[in-house]
Amino acid sequence: MNIAQPDITLTLDLDGVIRGATLSDAIPGEQVQAWLGRPWAETVGSVGVDRVRSMVKDARSAGVSAFHQLTQRFPSGLELPMEFTTVRLGGQAGLIAVGKNLQAVAELQSRLLAAQHAREQDYWKLREIETRSRLLFDASSEAVLMVRADTLRVMEANPAAIRALGIAPGWEVMKEVAPRDQDALQAMLLRVRKLGRVPGILLRMGADQAQWTVKATLMASDPAPVFLLQFALAGLSANPPPADTMQLEELIEQLPDAFVVMDRDGVIRRANRAFLDLTQAGAPSRVIGEKLDRWLSRPGATLPVLLSQLQQHGSVRLFGTALTGEMGAEAEIEISAVLGAGAATESIAVVVRDVSRRLAPRVENDPLQLALSDVAAQVGRTPLPTLVRDTSAIIERHCIETALQLANGRRTAAAELLGLSRQSLYMKLSRYGMDGEIDASPGESG
Repeated sequence: MNIAQPDITLTLDLDGVIRGATLSDAIPGEQVQAWLGRPWAETVGSVGVDRVRSMVKDARSAGVSAFHQLTQRFPSGLELPMEFTTVRLGGQAGLIAVGKNLQAVAELQSRLLAAQHAREQDYWKLREIETRSRLLFDASSEAVLMVRADTLRVMEANPAAIRALGIAPGWEVMKEVAPRDQDALQAMLLRVRKLGRVPGILLRMGADQAQWTVKATLMASDPAPVFLLQFALAGLSANPPPADTMQLEELIEQLPDAFVVMDRDGVIRRANRAFLDLTQAGAPSRVIGEKLDRWLSRPGATLPVLLSQLQQHGSVRLFGTALTGEMGAEAEIEISAVLGAGAATESIAVVVRDVSRRLAPRVENDPLQLALSDVAAQVGRTPLPTLVRDTSAIIERHCIETALQLANGRRTAAAELLGLSRQSLYMKLSRYGMDGEIDASPGESG
């Protein structure tokens, strides 16, 4: 069995004066006779003086000292990092100090620090490259998608892709491609898996089924490879968009009212800056792919009701409801919408106007407020269940009156706004003595 031998063995008296010194073969060519008769503390670096005194004191009192690291200076001028412990011999025989050379450890630590420093430099270089790549990705006028190869789900989309394709992270690319072109895209992606890169193809995609040239590149990534898809409108270089079309795009973006394009299911495909401000979304990617209903907060005046009216009439004007933003801000809004025609038949154009400021403020003689004040005045004189029942009736009647006003007296539309059937609405009108509302409903038969 190999036993590790000390590199330095010092024999000391009880005062810490060196009486003998022995070196191992690991420290060849050093003469240490000049140490004899000198205090050990005088042969070490300045930091080690107190440590030597502490080891001598501990060994004298406790029989053994803890390990301490210090710099041992040799008569030749050589300095080595050492780790020492000191042990007391029996009686007045003195002390013995044994030390291990730490030079190899120090060199290893130095190399480790150098390697860590190099890794940090490489890390910051990679961060710089990533930052430049991100800036190019976001600033590119070409629509670019990063798509997981195993699921074909969008991982990242640059602003140009969000604007032009109406596609946001989390969407499945294949669902946005025209059915007749899906096999061609699958075949191209299969060739890309084998070859890494192949020529682009033409396909139709998006709500307007525009024709795009698509190029794909396979990129290594963790946990799964990624396709980099680049899109360009077919024939764009030969037939650039007219100047008036570009101006229209800029004007829509600058509109003070919120403007949204959504599909027949109410999924937002495009939104201008005013809509982002109104919903407190901040970025197009936060709203593209979401349903408009996400922000509508008034019961009975929701997206299904709006879509139903659009299907019946083709357009809707001044559809009153409320909107709650991402940060909790609430606004009274009016919506005007129209179904697309021709090439845009699958799209719906929507204008959302914040009317909170123009709504008349609550007045002191508001019937609802007066009725609720009368109920509040009964506190202490009327049982709580009765107060709750009366309050509920007052609010219910007020909601029915408001719905009839919003629906211009149309019972069916008012029932949809309230989330009721027509029969339920009739019963409530009768309960509150509002049968005249039935007779006053224009354009409908009972």
